[in-house]
Amino acid sequence: MSTIRGHAAAQAAFDAAAASGQIHHAWLLTGAQGIGKAAFAREAAIGLLARSAGHAADDRTRSLINAGAHPDYRILERLPKDGKPDGDLARSITIAQVRSLQPLFATTPSLGPRRVVLIDAIDDLERAGANALLKNLEEPPAGTVFLLISHAPGRLLPTIRSRCRLLRFEPLAERDMRTVLADLLPEASVEEQDALVRAGCGAPGRALRFAGLDLDKIDAALGTIARDGDRTNAERVKLMRALSLKAAQPRYEAFLDRVPTFLAEQAPYRAGEALRDALDAYDEARAIAASARSLSLDPGGTVFELAGVVARLAR
Repeated sequence: MSTIRGHAAAQAAFDAAAASGQIHHAWLLTGAQGIGKAAFAREAAIGLLARSAGHAADDRTRSLINAGAHPDYRILERLPKDGKPDGDLARSITIAQVRSLQPLFATTPSLGPRRVVLIDAIDDLERAGANALLKNLEEPPAGTVFLLISHAPGRLLPTIRSRCRLLRFEPLAERDMRTVLADLLPEASVEEQDALVRAGCGAPGRALRFAGLDLDKIDAALGTIARDGDRTNAERVKLMRALSLKAAQPRYEAFLDRVPTFLAEQAPYRAGEALRDALDAYDEARAIAASARSLSLDPGGTVFELAGVVARLAR
């Protein structure tokens, strides 16, 4: 699993369990969304199945999984609505998907003594599906290892949590974030990568959502407004015009995500009344961004209002 960047503690714990030959049958991988849990789980599955089949290298196992053809590997995830590959995803993983595992469990693994079921994410499992899965966790099929990804483990059934070994994932260090983004976005400028590192908050998946959206320019504008107060509204108007066009919708969405985080980043550098201003601005920006999405507020007006909240930091 050397292809995984960071998460050394989680990797060491899992590798030690796998090497012992007494690996727990269910693992709950927890941490922020986009932090790398799914990539880790996939590599873990490849390693387990390669060793199970007696392969010195994992190339054949990886190829079979990439082709969706490994007989001892299943992944449950939200499927596209109406079966359209490019359509929106369903709201949940259904009980039918969980039940589809039963024929697999009725047979022995094909290429070795072990099979792996990965669920990404178990948070998306509908209640009936969670109850159906619980039966498999209580009486695990022989040789089966469950890898359950969760962004919010507190919302899971306590009976599911109690049957899993917990594997926690922490935000990546800045150095690891930079390495991951440099590998995935080799064409990105230094300025863009800097902005993505800040926006990612230790989660590469979150950072990648902003790739190609000129986030560095948004950050630069927010920095100018926070420093100078934008007393003439020139910067706010410029942002409003740039982000309110229909073609700019992805950048507008990035702006809604970025402003609260930008404000939170200011708090460590403030004290007293200035700190209170930053914290109040953060709370207000979160509320405005949430309302903008739920109520489909006018983008131009929302951008101007959020930029105004940032401007208060200059007081």
